[in-house]
Amino acid sequence: MSPKVAVVTGSNSGVGLAIVRALCKHFGENGAVYLTARNEERGMQAVEVLKKEGLNPRFHLLDVNNVTSMEKLRDDIKTEHGGVDILVNNAGIAYKGNDTPMCEQAAGSIKTNYHGVLLMTDTFLPIIRDGGRITHIASLVAPMAYYKMSEELQQRFKDVSTVAGVTDLMNEFIEATKIGDHVKKGWSDWAYGTSKLGVAALTKVQGENMSKDTSKKDVLINCCCPGYVETGMTAHHSGAQKRLTPDQGADTPVYLSLLPAGTTDLQGKLLSKRKVKNFFEEDIRPITFN
Repeated sequence: MSPKVAVVTGSNSGVGLAIVRALCKHFGENGAVYLTARNEERGMQAVEVLKKEGLNPRFHLLDVNNVTSMEKLRDDIKTEHGGVDILVNNAGIAYKGNDTPMCEQAAGSIKTNYHGVLLMTDTFLPIIRDGGRITHIASLVAPMAYYKMSEELQQRFKDVSTVAGVTDLMNEFIEATKIGDHVKKGWSDWAYGTSKLGVAALTKVQGENMSKDTSKKDVLINCCCPGYVETGMTAHHSGAQKRLTPDQGADTPVYLSLLPAGTTDLQGKLLSKRKVKNFFEEDIRPITFN
């Protein structure tokens, strides 16, 4: 059996690092798991942490806001391995506090959390091998933002059927925040939640497209909420929710990344705790992280 090749974006800490750890343990010597980061020093420090645990991840620079960086990683992997079996789009940002204007939060969140996922998938899809698994890290804040929107916008997210259509919705939100009338127009006043809603809608469309793509066999695209995990991104939040460890948060992303051959019931879905959350089709309120 040829070694499996996995790429995890934004994986020098938190859930991303835990995903790399789990995949390294799963594949052992029969896998090449790429830990990626936009900062080489922090990336190499993370690699050393896992090496001290007896694991052997590989490191590659990657900035998900830079297509040239994505293409460099893709081309290097294609040259050495011929293709990729697992892509986990984990990289993301969340603004701390309310000091940053909403228009900047919207543009920054959607650039990294939405466009980063879209561009990484588009860049790597040509070298995803048959049986490949693509997993986006979304969040249960996606349906939370969805339920805060007007019914008209909810319907548009339900009905959107193209990647361009999802991108148009994201751009519409950004433009509305620039003017400052996004809430009046029915949007949630929540840049991070809206960006993750974009990821969920994108996943739905990508899954539908993949089901019709005869050039790829048994390739699945899904997204998930890792849970309310104790990381740098949640450090500024308060609340009664019990926070998971990064290794616990990695469970569902790794589950999706290792779905067995021939799986047909998981395509274009949002999962939490390994269970599908069909919030575009049914009301799943109240949303909790517990």
